[in-house]
Amino acid sequence: MSSKAKVIAFANQKGGVAKTTTTLNLAAAFAEEGHRVLCVDMDPQGNLTMSQGIDPDSLEKSMFDVLVYDLSIREVIRRREIDVACASIDLAGAEIAMSTKIGRERSLEKAFRPILEDYDFICIDTPPSLGLLTINALTAADKVIVPVQCEYLSMRGLIQLQNTLSMIRENLNPDVDIEGILPTLVDSRTIHAKEAIEILEENFGDRVFASRIKKTVRFAEAPVRGMSVLKYDPDGMAAQSYRELAKEVLGNGKR
Repeated sequence: MSSKAKVIAFANQKGGVAKTTTTLNLAAAFAEEGHRVLCVDMDPQGNLTMSQGIDPDSLEKSMFDVLVYDLSIREVIRRREIDVACASIDLAGAEIAMSTKIGRERSLEKAFRPILEDYDFICIDTPPSLGLLTINALTAADKVIVPVQCEYLSMRGLIQLQNTLSMIRENLNPDVDIEGILPTLVDSRTIHAKEAIEILEENFGDRVFASRIKKTVRFAEAPVRGMSVLKYDPDGMAAQSYRELAKEVLGNGKR
């Protein structure tokens, strides 16, 4: 085990691609394998925070205070199934509040420094945009996982994300790279989904994970209960697909 956490950002500027679901459940799968995992909620909607049974409105301090006022990230971490650095709606104002801050793209990276040895993995859920919050996540990350919904495959979005990444590599974080592209919400009965995955593989080759996340009602039920799908339905298909993804990611690393 290397002593420093591997930081993975989950990014796609398109909403509704199962980004939060993937962040949480892959983190839970890492934890099941005995890894120490932190999830960081960088989305003002706070879905990741809520999906661990935490009410964002009840928080006195959140990632907003970490990013804007340099509060120690330890102050906003709650221990649940995995550790969660919580978000609240305040975060919606973070981009404006940070706009005058020197080194504003590095606020998250700086916040992570004191805790990198406390965890094996830090998984960051990002908002559906390529604004300053996502740029902070990509600047702090070693790798990026891109969940892509196969119904209406947004190639344009992927190209935009790649452009943002190359800008970040040039200016902020030379080593960040796409770990993999994850087909989500796959409805394997449709020809369109099969075609979409073929197009993905033609364009991105072995960067497309072998794992597929299929559509299932379990994904909607689990967060309402404040738990990952691995805890809610441990023997189900959904839980299994995230365990397989975890093996794939762990196998890719030099761990």
